[in-house]
Amino acid sequence: MNPFFKQFFGKQTFGSKDSSASQKKGVLDFLYTDIAIDLGTANTLIYARDQGIVLNEPSIVALNRDNEPVALGHEARLMHEKTHQDIRTIRPLRDGVIADFEVAEMMIRGMIKKVKVKWYSTTRQMVVCVPSGITEVERRAVRDSAEHAGAKEVYLVDEPMAAAIGIGLNVHEPVGSMIVDIGGGTTEIAVIALSGIVYAQSVRLGGDELNEDIINYFRRVHNLLIGERTAEKVKCEVGSAAELDEEIEITIKGRDLVNGVPKTRSINSVEIREALAESVNTILEAISKALEQTPPELSSDILDRGIMLTGGGALLKNLDKRIMEATELPVHVAEDPLTAVVRGTGTILENIDYYRNVIS
Repeated sequence: MNPFFKQFFGKQTFGSKDSSASQKKGVLDFLYTDIAIDLGTANTLIYARDQGIVLNEPSIVALNRDNEPVALGHEARLMHEKTHQDIRTIRPLRDGVIADFEVAEMMIRGMIKKVKVKWYSTTRQMVVCVPSGITEVERRAVRDSAEHAGAKEVYLVDEPMAAAIGIGLNVHEPVGSMIVDIGGGTTEIAVIALSGIVYAQSVRLGGDELNEDIINYFRRVHNLLIGERTAEKVKCEVGSAAELDEEIEITIKGRDLVNGVPKTRSINSVEIREALAESVNTILEAISKALEQTPPELSSDILDRGIMLTGGGALLKNLDKRIMEATELPVHVAEDPLTAVVRGTGTILENIDYYRNVIS
C-alpha cells in the first residue's frame, strides 16, 4: 500500500464477529461463483470471491449478421474498426451506462463464462458498480442485465464509493474524503463520509471524450483522419495535462483528408495538450464546484487528506499536478488506479454484511 494511504487509513478490519461469521463457507459454496463487476465504458473487470481479479478486458462485442456474438473483449477489440460487412463491433456501454441492452447482456454472460472454472457453478451474488449520477431507469437496466445473465442476487454500488474502499479508505468513519474517479465514459467526483456520499457529481466525460478530442484535433489541424485505437495510443504515450519536464514526440499514421491516401505525421505532447485542454478544464471546473458545495467541517478533512485520483484517466501525465495548481490542495494518485473500483467492489462482495449500508 502507498505510504500515504497507510498513514491515514492503516489496515482495515471488517465488522464484528457476527459479521465475519456470516461470511464463513457453506457446504454448498462450491456450487457458486460469486463475482463483483466493474462494468466500465472502456473496460470490464471481474473479481471472483476468494480469487481476486480474474478478468480485465475491453467492453466490446463482435457480432455476425445474425446478431450472434463471435468474439468479445480483447479478441473483439482487435477487430474494432477493421471489420467487413458480415461482422460489426459494438460497445454496449456509453457514458458509463448501458446503451444496448441485448449486447450488454451477451457481453456480461460471455465474460462470466470466461471466469467460471467449473461448468456446473452458478452466480449467486453479483455486486455491480454504477456511476453515481445515473437515473433509476438506468439502474434498473444494469440490474436487469445482471439478473438475465444468471445472477440470483444483484447489488449495486456507486463507483466513487467502490473506488474509496478499493484504495483503503475506511468509509464508515466520520471523516470526509474526496474521490475523483476518471473512467472511460464518466468522471465521478464525490465527497464521502459515514458510509454515504455527502456530495456527488457525475460528469459524462472521460477517456473516450479525450480520444474524440484527439481525433478532432488531427482532422482540424492536420487534415488527417485517425481511428479510435490510434487516438488511444497517442493519449497514453504523449497526452498530458500540464507541461512535461521533457516534451515527447511520436509519429502516427492516418488517412490524408485532402487526397485520401495514407500518411504519417509527427506530433508532440504540446499539441496533444492543446487538444485535451477543454476537457481537462471541464474536469477542473467540476472539482472546483464540488469543493464549493462541501460542508466546511468536511472541507477541513479534505485539506488534510487531499484529493484521491482513481480510474484510467488518473494516469494522464501531470493531471495530479494540474489539479494541485488549480485547487492548492494535495492530490494523490492511487496505486494501480485502473483496478481501484473493482478492488473496492470485490471487498464489498467479500464482506457484504459489513458494507450493507453502501449497496442497494
